[in-house]
Amino acid sequence: MAILRRLAVRKQRANEVLVRLKRRYPDATCTLNYQTPVQLLVATILSAQCTDERVNQVTPALFARFPDAQALANADIHELETLIKPTGFYRNKARHIQGACRKIVQEFGGQVPKSMEQLLTLPGVARKTANVVLAHAYGINAGVTVDTHVKRVSRRLGLTDHTDPLRIERDLIELIPQPDWENWSIRLIYHGRDTCTARNPKCHVCLLADICPSRDALVAA
Repeated sequence: MAILRRLAVRKQRANEVLVRLKRRYPDATCTLNYQTPVQLLVATILSAQCTDERVNQVTPALFARFPDAQALANADIHELETLIKPTGFYRNKARHIQGACRKIVQEFGGQVPKSMEQLLTLPGVARKTANVVLAHAYGINAGVTVDTHVKRVSRRLGLTDHTDPLRIERDLIELIPQPDWENWSIRLIYHGRDTCTARNPKCHVCLLADICPSRDALVAA
């Protein structure tokens, strides 16, 4: 019974968070720039340990040179590394991008697959990237995208006790209606960037402060 009560409390809090964040960020959407599913896939891979703003500075030249999966699959790896170098970890990212695009060409007819299972077979693609691609390229809410902001804010709000992204995602899936899974992620990312920052969170102006179980500890820190 205690577990059920805690789940009910968390669901109620999650719903209130979602209502307030929808009001605060009514037009929130993915901030990566792209024109096709493969470009979104590549941009999302590049966004690991990098800001979306920096990725958006890099991708115009990248996509002008290599606009689709076939071009990226056949790209000179050193040229690809040079183009994406400002995003950091460029050697690994270049290898993952080219490996994913080669598999897309060889096994999926040059089209980014539309299922979680197939996306997870691509090099460099975990659930975070797959969730972003499915939601924003195809309108499929297959899960909750858990990035550093979603992880931090969800834990501070007492909606999960875990640190592993997969377990956090499972907790959030229990609390949030499926049509709002990606809305939740996008809006928590906005809130994490604007207010609930990793250092010196702005609890004094936070629209969630009155329902946040971490507020007193954060203010005292």
